[in-house]
Amino acid sequence: MPHLLVDISAHGYGHVAQTTPVVSELARRTPGLRVTVRSAAPLELLQRRFQCEFQHIPIALDFGLKMANAVDVQIAESAAAYRDYHADWNEKVLQAAEQMRALQPDLLLANIPYLSLAAAGAAGIRAAAISSLNWADIYRHYCSGEAGSAEIHAQMVAAYSSAEMFLKVQPAMPMPDLRNARSIHPIAQAGRSQREKIDAAMLPLPQGERRGGGTLSKRGTPEKLILVAMGGIAYRLPMEHWPRLPGVRWLIPQDWNIAREDMTAFESLGLPFGDVLASCDAVLTKPGYGTFVEAACAGVPVLYASRPDWPEEPYLVQWLRQNGVCREVERERLQSGDWAEVLRDLWAQPRPPVPVASGAAKAAEILAGML
Repeated sequence: MPHLLVDISAHGYGHVAQTTPVVSELARRTPGLRVTVRSAAPLELLQRRFQCEFQHIPIALDFGLKMANAVDVQIAESAAAYRDYHADWNEKVLQAAEQMRALQPDLLLANIPYLSLAAAGAAGIRAAAISSLNWADIYRHYCSGEAGSAEIHAQMVAAYSSAEMFLKVQPAMPMPDLRNARSIHPIAQAGRSQREKIDAAMLPLPQGERRGGGTLSKRGTPEKLILVAMGGIAYRLPMEHWPRLPGVRWLIPQDWNIAREDMTAFESLGLPFGDVLASCDAVLTKPGYGTFVEAACAGVPVLYASRPDWPEEPYLVQWLRQNGVCREVERERLQSGDWAEVLRDLWAQPRPPVPVASGAAKAAEILAGML
C-alpha cells in the first residue's frame, strides 16, 4: 500500500485549494493509497476539500509571513521570525528528517513548506513540491535588505531545489531560481451552481416577495447574490454600516455576526463553499489563488481589494483579466460600502470563455509515476 505524505501551508486557504484536487485525483488513480496530511489548516476545511480518506497531523511546518490582517504584511515581524527559524537550520532539518522517517512515506508532496523538502532530502525520501509561489521569492521581496537575508534565502532555495520537481501551478510567479520548476495548467475544485436551491431557501429583501420559488427584490427583478470571501486570514469588513443596495443580498461569514435582512451567512445554506461561489453573481475578495481561479472557472465576476505590495498579485490579476471578469476596488470602498457604480461596471463587462482547469489531472499523473 503506497503512502503519500502531504504537507500543506496554512497561510491562507489557497495552498489547500491547490493541493486537495491533486491528491483526491491521485487517490482515485491509485487504489489503496494511504494519505497522511500534515497541516495547521482547520480540519473541517480539509475534510470538506479532500475527496479521499486521510490521516491528519495538526502541525505547522511553515508560517509564510506574519500578517496584521488578510492583506497587510508585518515586514519587521516576518524578518525577525525568519531569523529565529533559521538560527539552527541544520539541526532543524535533521530533526524534521527523523520525524519524516518515522512516518515511512513513499513520497512527499509539499505545498509549500520548504523545511519538509529539506527534511525529505536528508531522509532519502522522494519529494515533489506544488504551488503558484514559493516562500523564497516572497522572503526576498520583503526581507532582502535584512542582515543575514542572503544566507536564509539560499537555504530556502536549496530546500526547494532538492525536490525532484516543483510543479508550478498557473497562474504562477516566475520562480527564476528553481531549475526543477515545471509549469502545469490551473487547478480548481470547481463548484456547481445551486442557485435555484439558494433562491428557494432565501428570505426576500425588505418589502420583497417570493415568486416561483425564487427571491425577487421589491421592484420585481431577480435578486443579485454577492459572496464575501476574504480568504483564510481574518479580515472583517464593517458591513453592518454599509448602505443597503436595492436588489442585492450579501452572503457573508457566519462569525461576523451581522444581523441584517440583506445579509445571510453562507454557512447557513448548508452547501459546499464551491457551490455557493458558483451560484453567485459576484464575489468580493482579495487577490488569492483559490478564489480567483475557482471564480473564473465558475464564470463568476470578481471584485478584489488590491494588495499592492504582494508580489504574487500582478500575475494573478493579469490571468484573471484574461480569463474572467474582475474589477479592483479601493480600500476606502470596503469601509464605506459604496458599491452601486462598481457593480454596474462589473456586470456590464463582456465575459470570456470559462477557462479549463486541467492541472490537477496532470499533477496526479506525474505523482502516480513517481509512486
